Amino acid sequence: MLDLSLYLVTDRGLTQGRSLTDIVGHAIKGGVTCVQLREKNCSTREFIAQGKALRTILHTTAVPLIINDRVDIALVVGAQGVHLGQKDMSILDARNLAPHLIIGVSVENVDQALKAQAQGADYIGISPVFLTPTKTDTAQALGLAGITAIRQAVTLPMVGIGGIDAHNAAQVVQAGCDGIAVVSALMAAHNPFQAAQELKNIVHLAKEKS
Repeated sequence: MLDLSLYLVTDRGLTQGRSLTDIVGHAIKGGVTCVQLREKNCSTREFIAQGKALRTILHTTAVPLIINDRVDIALVVGAQGVHLGQKDMSILDARNLAPHLIIGVSVENVDQALKAQAQGADYIGISPVFLTPTKTDTAQALGLAGITAIRQAVTLPMVGIGGIDAHNAAQVVQAGCDGIAVVSALMAAHNPFQAAQELKNIVHLAKEKS
């Protein structure tokens, strides 16, 4: 079963010169349950190289590797899943091409969530929950009320992304998400292991109270 509790989305622009694999490795030891490799500005070959590097450090763990946007790269690197945006390949086409992959979809409203569920998505990413500088091509922030509205409409596992950190993670879970997806809260953290531990504990406690 896919554990969305602490979902790390990579961003090499936040590594401050550190190795992506080192940051991800420490974050996994701290409690990350899912890793999405997101690359927007590199060549296909470089994307593949990054994917293979992460696959190497993840293959001895239970943490799945999810590739953002690119079904072909997910297949090449042996990732467990792909995450699709509203302008990417459709869920149906992705499923036909790679029936074994976990397929996640970004949604910005109830209608998109209902469509994702009807088309067979395995989980949805609610985006953006709060305003965030790491994603500039998204809709207005949904807020906690937006999470609750989507939770009431669908039964799919849900992860919230966008401006989530240790200060608001519990609220996101209590509003209806199964976990939190974070970028800068881990990628830019001075100590990714410690930051992941803190976030994982927050999510765990919030789930117990929900």
